[in-house]
Amino acid sequence: MSQREWIEKDFYKELGVSSGASPDEIKKAYRKLARDLHPDANPGDTKAEERFKTVSEAHAVLSDPAKRKEYDETRKLFAGGGYPRGGGFTPGAPGGFSQDFNIGDIFGGANAGDGGLGDLLGGLFNRGGTRTTSRPRRGADVETETTLGFREAAQGVTVPLRMTSPSPCTTCHGSGAKPGTSPRVCPHCNGTGVISRNQGAFGFSEPCDDCRGTGSIIDDPCVDCHGSGIQNRTRTITVRIPPGVSDGQRIRLAGQGEAGLRGAPSGDLFVSVHVSQDKVFGRNGDDLTLVLPVSYSELVLGTTVSVPTLEGRVGVKVPPGTADGRILRVRGRGVPKRGGGAGDLLVTVKVAVPQKLDDNAAEALRRFAEAEKASGFDPRAGWAGA
Repeated sequence: MSQREWIEKDFYKELGVSSGASPDEIKKAYRKLARDLHPDANPGDTKAEERFKTVSEAHAVLSDPAKRKEYDETRKLFAGGGYPRGGGFTPGAPGGFSQDFNIGDIFGGANAGDGGLGDLLGGLFNRGGTRTTSRPRRGADVETETTLGFREAAQGVTVPLRMTSPSPCTTCHGSGAKPGTSPRVCPHCNGTGVISRNQGAFGFSEPCDDCRGTGSIIDDPCVDCHGSGIQNRTRTITVRIPPGVSDGQRIRLAGQGEAGLRGAPSGDLFVSVHVSQDKVFGRNGDDLTLVLPVSYSELVLGTTVSVPTLEGRVGVKVPPGTADGRILRVRGRGVPKRGGGAGDLLVTVKVAVPQKLDDNAAEALRRFAEAEKASGFDPRAGWAGA
């Protein structure tokens, strides 16, 4: 993408959101479009693939607070006709622009460093004509998601992720040059990627036209990636999910995102984890929770009940006279903690009332009720509604 296209590109429109959209709205819009346009869902559809790349590029900028701020400020700076038609700058010209200057990629594109608007303005005017070295363009970050079972998330698991994204070319290993050859230093800018010119009292820098700001020239490009060092390919990444990951948590895998241009560092991969509910367990931070059905007699007389944990079963003692709804704590039987140890298992006892009793059980219960009343026990003693 040219420098002018980068500035004039409406990333908000590409994602279908307003310029004031929240990060959650941007993420939601991107996920929907990414699912619909993903190459795996549209095999052989080049238009969908190109649209997928455009949407991914828009998300890479708008999901990064720093890049989004630079993007918004720059669009505002060049709004209302302020952006040059010819893309150049000449002191004294109307609006300060002319036909002979290419602004460069303000967000760290192929023709600039990776420092954004600050690097652009810092390199645009520098007294004494000081040259700055062009930094390689880092690859964009990539976001994907995976769904885990409750116990997998609690105990940790290794999962394979199949994804399609720009990756280092396997033929030239990301250099962009045909195997057996290497890029050479640009003789015009001596590898800096920029050319400095004097404009009165100022030293004026612009991207080198010969190497397009990369600082190197490829005489014999790789036939598979056409000199970019990048191929769009499907790959499988093995991801280790640590124990105790929670629903909605993002895991960062450094260097597993989109490949950088011509061997530059790759971006990062962010994996959003979704955790399925469990039929037995719930979770409260690092503590596991479960509801234990018990009979009335077990609450009154006390008992020991075998309950499940993440690592087998354990006996839980229900003391005599335990109230319905009481929480019993089993220490160290919860979710493993990152620094070692584990949370607790919180067992809530819940009395199970029989829907039907046979004659013997019903008669025994009536005798118990009479004996209970004779003992002076009143369940509503002290009750505010009495």
